[in-house]
Amino acid sequence: MTAPTRTAEQSDSSDRDYRTPESLPRPSGRLTKEDLDPLVKDAGEGNPAAIHNLLHMIEPVVVRYCRARMGGRDLSYLSADDVAQEVCLAVLKALPDYQDRGGSFLYLVHAIAANKVADAYRAVARDRSEPVPELPERPLVAGNEPESHALHLDLGARLGRLLASLPRVQQEILTLRIAVGFSAQETAEALGISAGNVRVTQHRALTRLRGMIHEDEF
Repeated sequence: MTAPTRTAEQSDSSDRDYRTPESLPRPSGRLTKEDLDPLVKDAGEGNPAAIHNLLHMIEPVVVRYCRARMGGRDLSYLSADDVAQEVCLAVLKALPDYQDRGGSFLYLVHAIAANKVADAYRAVARDRSEPVPELPERPLVAGNEPESHALHLDLGARLGRLLASLPRVQQEILTLRIAVGFSAQETAEALGISAGNVRVTQHRALTRLRGMIHEDEF
């Protein structure tokens, strides 16, 4: 990626050393518009340090998102980490043409990630040798015994069926809030809704899940 000719003012901004912790948008690692905008601007202008650190900031949440949506299992020749890598490459490719119209860069990242996960499932759906559930099972947790594996597989399948019954926006909010670890504000910016809407929808989703779990004698 070749950096365009810059004015002295632009050069001062984009040549900031993002490789030191104190020069990052926020050491806490939050990904709100306020935190990302300076880094995204410099990365879009071709600053290698900014590009590197933008990728460093978004890659962990992209990986967590893909693993949560794909359940930590391989889909044919694709794994969650393969898809996450494709997402990051697509984000980098979109950088030069990205224009800030008042929204958050996180919205673009989430849109690309959601589309790549959907593409992965469509690719596997064409491979009839491996059936694809509506929502994948959760990854296995601690315990290597066969009985433990069977228990967690059954639990994951039941949770998957319950989550799949929720409206898509509720599934996305629970994924971003619980699996990825986003704040309500980060989730709001990723989905293009208000933080208040995120909190209300999350509460409704969890209430609905509790009711379904009780009815199912989970």
